[in-house]
Amino acid sequence: MIDTHVHLSIPPTPFNKGEKLKWIILSASDIQDSKDNLELAKKNKKLLPAVGIHPQNLITNYELQITNLEELLKNNKNIVAIGECGLEFTDGVDKEKQIQLFKKQIELAIKYNKPLIVHSRKASDETLEILKSYKNLRGVIHCYTGGKKRIKKFLEISDNWYFGIDGNLTYEDGLMEVVKNIPTNRLILETDTPELTPIPHRGEENKPEYVEFVYKKVAEIWGMSFEETEKIIDENGERLFQII
Repeated sequence: MIDTHVHLSIPPTPFNKGEKLKWIILSASDIQDSKDNLELAKKNKKLLPAVGIHPQNLITNYELQITNLEELLKNNKNIVAIGECGLEFTDGVDKEKQIQLFKKQIELAIKYNKPLIVHSRKASDETLEILKSYKNLRGVIHCYTGGKKRIKKFLEISDNWYFGIDGNLTYEDGLMEVVKNIPTNRLILETDTPELTPIPHRGEENKPEYVEFVYKKVAEIWGMSFEETEKIIDENGERLFQII
């Protein structure tokens, strides 16, 4: 199994060293978080670092954020992705600056040949239009919330876009219907640790190993064995993040 999206703090959120997991991808939310991911990855070979700036962590001088981010990309060859980055159009946000910060990270993803981990909240259509305007780009729509009607639109961008599904799959009927409409070769699974804890641990702090319950739910939805489901999902994650 692969957990393709976690947030581990320093000291890291406790987890059982991931005995059942092949890989754990550390998603970032700002420059310090990105640096922390690089340090954590040195301590456990299963931890794969991403670097990026979450839209909620936009600062006025976002050009400096991008400069610092590029320095990390230049100096660390083990980075597997840029993110999480994207758009969150809640009340009072500077939408234009969020868009510019997102586009700058897209440009870095193309320049350094890295996939994007895309955060999109209340901005699915805007996110879609931005991604459509670029070529040679790949990534995942993290914690996909775009509903059934947008699946086809994201699939039409290119064969290099995936849908990240989290622990809320275990208790949201609507999301179960969404997963039924995602091609099996375009689905990857996440915990978003420490959030979105799946049943049977809902209400507790999430952990990477709990991704097993998301795999089990997908196997149930697909009508496949756990082993068949695991093989497909793992191959999808390894293909997207170019994990050898």
